[in-house]
Amino acid sequence: MQRSELLFLSEMVGAIQKILSICSSQDVQEVHQWNHLLIDSLLWNYTVLGEAAAKLPASVTEEYPEAGWRHAVSLRNRIVHGYWSVDLDILIDAAENDLPKMLEVINRVIAAISFSEDPRGAGGA
Repeated sequence: MQRSELLFLSEMVGAIQKILSICSSQDVQEVHQWNHLLIDSLLWNYTVLGEAAAKLPASVTEEYPEAGWRHAVSLRNRIVHGYWSVDLDILIDAAENDLPKMLEVINRVIAAISFSEDPRGAGGA
């Protein structure tokens, strides 16, 4: 595996953490009353998440399908290509129901990559 996968995965972790922070610090029932900077931040981090997911090689996405890579890419595409009619409720729902699991899987992938790239991880001293 190349170092670029770790970069994309790290970007995804950062984006997910920011999305979860935004959603947990606000009353999600009043999402349509959030200020535009908060909404822009949410949209931007979903865009980063989906863009990074799209850059991952098939070897990663096929080995860990439970992460929901395609869903992240689809949300990104919807935001970028249909920005005028994004349903914020869908993004909030994804933050609550999908992103914690995705974050868990990404952390497992990062650990597996780090272990396989560490010469000591393969039984070395």
